[in-house]
Amino acid sequence: MTPGSNLPLTAARVAVTVTAPVRLDVSGLLLTAGGKVRSDDDFVFYNQPAGPGVSHGTTPAGDTITVDTAAVPADIDKVVITASLDAPGATFAGTEPTGTVRDADGGAVLATFTPPQLGAETALVVVEVYRRGGGWKVRAVGQGYANGLAGIATDFGVSVEEPATPAAPPAPQAPAAPPAPPAPVPQDQWAPPAGAPAPLAPPPQAPAAAGPPATGKVNLDKGRVSLRKNQTVSLVKDGRPLLSTVRMGLGWEPARRGRSIDLDASVIAYGPDRGKVDSCYFGKLRILNAAIQHSGDNLTGDGAGDDEVITVHLGGIPPEVTGLVFTVNSFSGQKFSDVTKAYCRLTDAQTGEELVRFDLTGAEPRTGVMMAKLIRQHSGEWEMTALGSFVDARTVRGMVKPAAAAL
Repeated sequence: MTPGSNLPLTAARVAVTVTAPVRLDVSGLLLTAGGKVRSDDDFVFYNQPAGPGVSHGTTPAGDTITVDTAAVPADIDKVVITASLDAPGATFAGTEPTGTVRDADGGAVLATFTPPQLGAETALVVVEVYRRGGGWKVRAVGQGYANGLAGIATDFGVSVEEPATPAAPPAPQAPAAPPAPPAPVPQDQWAPPAGAPAPLAPPPQAPAAAGPPATGKVNLDKGRVSLRKNQTVSLVKDGRPLLSTVRMGLGWEPARRGRSIDLDASVIAYGPDRGKVDSCYFGKLRILNAAIQHSGDNLTGDGAGDDEVITVHLGGIPPEVTGLVFTVNSFSGQKFSDVTKAYCRLTDAQTGEELVRFDLTGAEPRTGVMMAKLIRQHSGEWEMTALGSFVDARTVRGMVKPAAAAL
């Protein structure tokens, strides 16, 4: 088989064995039509070897996932078979894993597939067994991930715990000042949520920044827009919404010369209810039928220009996606106080013209930052807002909830 090809299955029970010159961990995930597991019970692997209609086993040839199509629950649309490298830090470069699909009862080989041109991947979706027209078929996939089995499991909805980060010691508290009488707050500045009890005092307000207020909205008619935190630009030029392909370039430099810093840029796509639709990052370089594409991981941050680029075809974003949040994380635990000149910039993919730029200031000693968001309006146009909000999260998975709250 070749990538993307498919074949009808002539056996009700099939066994998929994945072999390679090195040790592999093979697993199966039962997915609904929405592309997610129903619960962690739908993740079948060496430590949880049985699921509804799917089982994991080990043979002299290698790990095998057996699918009994007659026993797979009716609400399961497909079973994906994955393989990840057992050795820490190893990649598939120079290794050619092969998936072999057999009749589980008779042993006859039904199909074989070897994913081509592998490199930095540490895990693969090898093949999928899926329903079609009342029967079952097998499709060759070969999609690679750079963050191991955990990356695959997370994308399909399995709960994977993020490595714990030691808590920072609490900052010393200044002596409490005598309470001041609460000042009246104008109604247009702040109001409690509907139905909430009135607070005893208004929430503290941040001191006003010097210069013009960082609020209001502009468009692209006057050329490049330089945003400050919380400012918004409407992606409209000459009265028409920008629906072409744009690139969000994200860049940073180490605060100290000669030191590398590995940050990861990502984008999370959300629906109108702020529910995550998908995320694009170094371990998953294409989402939404390639409407969003990632340039790949930059391990140092050295050199001029954008460190990582996320390409977005605005006109190709499916209607169920109404918001995009662009984030940067430090998986290794380095803090943004070790980073200088962090920025994001939106450019026209065809002309290279820089449309919008946001330079991050006031870095905090934390491991994640939400740089900017793109929101689709009812009129069809997109608006970009600079965020610059720091959080404690070392992976894109840890950014999902705070980014949803920022929409």
